[in-house]
Amino acid sequence: MSQATFIQQLFEANANSKSSFPDKKSAQEFIDLLFNLLFIPRIHRKRITDFESEYGSLKSHLLTLVYDVLKDGEKSQVVVDSFFNELPAIYASSQKDASAISQYDPAAQNIEEVIVAYPGFYAIFVYRLSHQLWKQSVGILPRLFTEYAHSKTGIDIHPGASIGESFFIDHGTGIVIGETTEIGNNVKIYQGVTLGALNTAKEIALGKRHPTIEDNVIIYSGATILGGKTVIGANSTIGGNVWITYSVPDNSIVYHKSEIAAKDTFSFKDSVNEILQTRKNVVQQLQD
Repeated sequence: MSQATFIQQLFEANANSKSSFPDKKSAQEFIDLLFNLLFIPRIHRKRITDFESEYGSLKSHLLTLVYDVLKDGEKSQVVVDSFFNELPAIYASSQKDASAISQYDPAAQNIEEVIVAYPGFYAIFVYRLSHQLWKQSVGILPRLFTEYAHSKTGIDIHPGASIGESFFIDHGTGIVIGETTEIGNNVKIYQGVTLGALNTAKEIALGKRHPTIEDNVIIYSGATILGGKTVIGANSTIGGNVWITYSVPDNSIVYHKSEIAAKDTFSFKDSVNEILQTRKNVVQQLQD
């Protein structure tokens, strides 16, 4: 294919596109500016009018981003007004998240450290903003926001997920929370946890595909919990590296049991033989 033909192909694809995308860099800048306004003190903000000016500038910034998606000035203004009306509640929820992290992480010195330095707090904050826009049906924009947080923190929270108050993420790298996940209040999640779908068939995309985590649950690192019908009951503890595709009742503990053996008596060969014999017994039982 010649260069001229390829350029013509790109031109036609662009002309025929029915999708509208906001500027990615501008979307990222909005997140950073809003985070700084809400949480990061600045010495240049000496008067309340300084806050009012930044606040107004952010409203205009978001309006541009929303308009790039909706292509309707009146609808875009309604979305932005509704979003900023909800911002005090989002801020209050974020403060509860920061307080929970500060309270339950022994390494946290204070809430200020959590806000400035903890990737879990940042990812949850961006999720809460994005979830509001997701509920307002603003297309791709909330996904751009959460994917920006994903790229900065390694924490992947879909904006469609439903997450309660005082959400605690520690460390965070590798966490995945799917679109239809429901998480209650006072839940704690550690690095490498997956709350995912058991069936990825496209025809069930509109259904409940991800698990429900009820209040006061702790999920330790590396745990995988799958399925839209899977419910982890309140006050339960899920140990590290478990694989769950079934519901767990309230007040449960799910964990792997580690075996201990003296080095001089342990044989990897014996362990492999035991596994093979177990499989053989299972196959025999199925045949019988």
